[in-house]
Amino acid sequence: EVQLVESGGGLVQPGGSLRLSCAASGFTFSSVRMCWVRQAPGKGLEWISTIIARGDSVSYLDSVKGRFTVSRDNAKNTVFLEMNSLKPEDTAVYFCADAVGRRGQGTQVTVSS
Repeated sequence: EVQLVESGGGLVQPGGSLRLSCAASGFTFSSVRMCWVRQAPGKGLEWISTIIARGDSVSYLDSVKGRFTVSRDNAKNTVFLEMNSLKPEDTAVYFCADAVGRRGQGTQVTVSS
């Protein structure tokens, strides 16, 4: 059974940082690209970032470039999203997703003073 479990969200002030984690199981993690997506209140899913299987190629949504960094540890079946200089508009539920779009339950990120 495929499982994706996100963690690391929380309430942070504007300009703050968070590090999200996503623990994967039930598939060959090291062979697939992984994505982070988010859903803000009242809005649809928004793609944020992709990291390929080996981790040596990444891509980002323009609005998070330079602030967010995606990485992965294939030995631990985990993908990370380091988020810096957070803005109120980053408030959303954040999900990791595998190559076929399966997602976990998400983790809430709230950026507010």
